[in-house]
Amino acid sequence: MNPIPDPTNIGLMLDLTGVFFFAMSGCLLAVRKGFDLVGSLVLGSLVGLGGGVIRDIILDEGPPAAFSNPVYLLPPLIATLLVYFMSSHVERLGSWLMLFDAGGLALFCITGTVKALDYNMNPVSAALLGVTSAVGGGLLRDIAANEIPQLFDARDIYAIPAFVGAALAAVMWTNGLYNLWTGMAIAAVVLTFRILAWKFSWHSPLAVRGWIRQRRT
Repeated sequence: MNPIPDPTNIGLMLDLTGVFFFAMSGCLLAVRKGFDLVGSLVLGSLVGLGGGVIRDIILDEGPPAAFSNPVYLLPPLIATLLVYFMSSHVERLGSWLMLFDAGGLALFCITGTVKALDYNMNPVSAALLGVTSAVGGGLLRDIAANEIPQLFDARDIYAIPAFVGAALAAVMWTNGLYNLWTGMAIAAVVLTFRILAWKFSWHSPLAVRGWIRQRRT
């Protein structure tokens, strides 16, 4: 099934920006873990492209965009070089990593949802796929780097902002209101939600009532 054409390339622009943000988070984590330049490129590529690959495989559209369109390889490469040359600005790795990861999360929950809607998925399924593509890359990154995945961190909120963004994108798209500006507005909402959750240690209830939540270190 062919998707509805996007003459303005809004989806591609947001997708590539999301790949870059996620790739930056992967490269910054590589710095924290002491990886070499190749390891930084691999980790940045894994998180930047992983969510989109999962999305495209589920949509069954043929080879994922990350492998069929060479332009998708540029953001991880640029991110790797930027991090390599910003050695004097990596003192606050945790803050920078969170900011870039939040940016990628905000954009991918939108692009994943809209692409699924373009393939005639129903809005609920499309939103779920948008969330999956948003959190999938970060999950792969954390597993590869031997970190506790942020998705499962009880001391933080990660997937909920993506659910909010995916739901808003689905509503806007189904009502004919989705465009570059509304997409960016939704991304701003998700980004703000994620940053505030991190800054003020917001969290969702534990799986078992009454258990003690570990303190963030």
